Amino acid sequence: MPKHETPLLDQLESGPWPSFVSDLKRQAESRHAKQNEVEYQIPVDTVDDLLGVLELSYKEKEVHWKHGGIVGVFGYGGGVIGRYCDQPDQFPGVAHFHTMRVNQPSAKFYNTEFLRALCDLWDFRGSGITNMHGSTGDIVFLGTRTEQLEEIFFELTHNLNTDLGGSGSNLRTPEACLGISRCEWACYDTQELCHHLTLEYQDELHRPAFPYKFKFKFDGCPNGCVASIARSDLSFIGTWRDEIGIDQEAVAAYVGGEIAPNGNAHAGKDWGPFDIQKEVIDLCPTECMWMEGGNLKINDKECTRCMHCINVMPRALRIGNDRGLSILAGAKAPILDGAQMGSLLLPFVKVEEPYEEIHELIDNVWDWWMEEGKNRERLGETMKRMGFQKLLEVTGIKPMAQHVQEPRTNPYIFWKEEEVPGGFERDIADYRSRHQK
Repeated sequence: MPKHETPLLDQLESGPWPSFVSDLKRQAESRHAKQNEVEYQIPVDTVDDLLGVLELSYKEKEVHWKHGGIVGVFGYGGGVIGRYCDQPDQFPGVAHFHTMRVNQPSAKFYNTEFLRALCDLWDFRGSGITNMHGSTGDIVFLGTRTEQLEEIFFELTHNLNTDLGGSGSNLRTPEACLGISRCEWACYDTQELCHHLTLEYQDELHRPAFPYKFKFKFDGCPNGCVASIARSDLSFIGTWRDEIGIDQEAVAAYVGGEIAPNGNAHAGKDWGPFDIQKEVIDLCPTECMWMEGGNLKINDKECTRCMHCINVMPRALRIGNDRGLSILAGAKAPILDGAQMGSLLLPFVKVEEPYEEIHELIDNVWDWWMEEGKNRERLGETMKRMGFQKLLEVTGIKPMAQHVQEPRTNPYIFWKEEEVPGGFERDIADYRSRHQK
């Protein structure tokens, strides 16, 4: 029998789609059914009270959660998000309802034994409600009490060989795509680099010391399956710097209809014969492709690695062999200023242990951002305020054509004195002498 009447929430179960309300009701019933078998460490009616407080919020059109300050575990400032209800007398089961982020395995590879151990731990010391996964990639434990935090942290680190994730003004949990384990287009081992940097910068995960949050995300190729270019302060995107591999016989098979292109039968529709001119060549953003004598030609110097041609004709085209990654900086999606994609910072770097060039870049970016960044200002906002040129200076990267988003729209070009051979005096003298004549 439900503890609280929830007529407004019940409406959310009436539609054609699965409802979180139904899931919560099942979890509440399960906790009551197992209360004689499991000695829960938090109130058995926690999930019931969660439904109750949500119903009250819908009824009164007011959120009944309050921020209770910093809640954490000893020696770790991140990973736990404090949640308190402002109606503890009416809903004692959620008087405390802290959320804990758990650092997911690289590329989210785990076995059923690990998942069962996590669920058993959370059933015993939490509400049993999980989120697989949060937007940063973490496994998310929803709802426990302050006195259980140290116990859960001990179990995670000592018995499950994992760690809490990042939260607060620190390095958030790095996230990677499946990479070379499952994808033929991955240009580097995303899982290895993600795991390495997670361990290398563990202090930055544990102890908030930044102006605001900072995210690493790792895409194995420009298809961007974890959308790092839009969601991370430093985005690592696999790329190559030699030529795209072409199988001309396979190209002819696509053109002749012997091989169906990817997406040609989408939603069961017959789009007609494949037209390589219309569906590939004309859609190339830099117009670097053409047909000549029945063969596909590519001007690789103009190619921006958009992956469209490879995605459409995967049996005919392959990524290059000289592989590495590009690093982009400054992606963010703040409420006030609007979303911003990452800007290209380092066009190419080989991904080879011990990753010294990558470490040096990260350290230089952090040193500058921690010195110049304002409170609650993401890296992209600092870049926007101080200029991309400044970021190039502090990282020691020389400006190049790939850094230019669009040509200058005003005639004023500013040079530093040390950038002009011979100094300004000589140039001014030359200018005057020419005009005096």
